[in-house]
Amino acid sequence: MVKGNTAVKDYPRSELDQLIYLMDVYGEEIKRLAFTYTKNWQQAEDITQEIFINAYNHLNDFREESTIKTWIYRIAINKCKDYLRSWHYTKTLLTNTFYQKSNSLSPEEEYLEMEQRQQISKLILELPVKYREVIILYYFKEFSIEEISAALDCNLNTVKSRLRRAKKSLETKMAREGGGYIG
Repeated sequence: MVKGNTAVKDYPRSELDQLIYLMDVYGEEIKRLAFTYTKNWQQAEDITQEIFINAYNHLNDFREESTIKTWIYRIAINKCKDYLRSWHYTKTLLTNTFYQKSNSLSPEEEYLEMEQRQQISKLILELPVKYREVIILYYFKEFSIEEISAALDCNLNTVKSRLRRAKKSLETKMAREGGGYIG
């Protein structure tokens, strides 16, 4: 499996153990990523299963040209894009956010923060996919520009441009709706 940049095939466990490890480490993140594409939790769970089945079937094909995290995210992004091109894709309403809950806030502060996060989440999900994916990977999954470029299989400058345009679009929408600034 992966410890840093070590390849999956160098990890001294069975392929099934490797799959279980990948699911433990990346399962929840991948499901959230799939949700940002599908906007439906049930579909996101189904796609997540397909992603890990695909990863399991191709563990021996991992060529160590990137980290395992980038490799699994690339599989996930490709599966999600396949879903968006599929015949059964329909848009649904936003029902959740990408954020973790904070326990240090008062109930009032927590409510206000939740409202702001839901507003930002709604606006992010309204972006075109090419902008949505870079925003999510950069701000929520904390990928570097280089990792996003590898995961999306696109030019570094394209990622920078999409990130800049997405951020500008979100700022414009936030200003129109009376929200705050996106940093």
